[in-house]
Amino acid sequence: MTITLLQQDIAWADPVENQRRSEAAILAAPLSDLYVLPEMWSTGFNAIDEDTTSLRWMKDMAVRMNAAIAGSLSVKAEDGTKRNRFYFVMPPTEENPEGRVEHYDKRHLFSYGNEQLHYSAGEDQKIVKWRGVKFLLQVCYDLRFPVFSRNRIVRSKTPSDEGSSECLYDCILYVASWPASRIKPWHILTQARAVENQCYVAAVNRVGEDPKCKYCGGTEMIDAYGRVVASCTDDEIASITCELQMDALDSFRKKFPVLDDADSFQLYCK
Repeated sequence: MTITLLQQDIAWADPVENQRRSEAAILAAPLSDLYVLPEMWSTGFNAIDEDTTSLRWMKDMAVRMNAAIAGSLSVKAEDGTKRNRFYFVMPPTEENPEGRVEHYDKRHLFSYGNEQLHYSAGEDQKIVKWRGVKFLLQVCYDLRFPVFSRNRIVRSKTPSDEGSSECLYDCILYVASWPASRIKPWHILTQARAVENQCYVAAVNRVGEDPKCKYCGGTEMIDAYGRVVASCTDDEIASITCELQMDALDSFRKKFPVLDDADSFQLYCK
């Protein structure tokens, strides 16, 4: 599984310009299985303008690249509420000839930045399986709440697979608009989430400025040992492409089965 993480400068409340920038960045890094954009990549964090075209753009790019496109958008949900919605858009396959769109609504709204005044919170975890890899979708402030993202061992209930088990997910995707003034916790917590959950963490943050904050990036891929295996240069528009070594991850989990001894927390997945 090859993933490209896109560290973008987001034009404030300008979906068309941000689609243009994102398309150029994706085309410059071909042949990935998954492309990940930052939080609210089409408008900027808490931009009031509602986007109506960016999901269609994601679907079109998924078909064009034969790859999944992921990132969060400001959307109006079916019930009329506004959501910070993390979309995971997949191209057509034999099983899904029309393609497939999954989403996660950000649960932990950033009250310090008044996000709760503009958006309604989601409730459930969302895990998406794509080309054999299971991804947990998370957005920015979710990073500070480890119980919500806790990995666990799932035992098979099928008689033919009795005794088999696997982890709930293999990689956490964090998309963010995480300010430069708090970038140290970003690095600490992304590494902690990888270590405690024995998984990869793909952490995608933006650069540039909006009306309230400056952003320095910090986009990086972290392995289950907490090692940064690839990262973007701070304060630059950039991308990194990484290969998830699933055989190595499975081997590490079997050799050092930490999650077998984990506490039992309430989980939020259906």
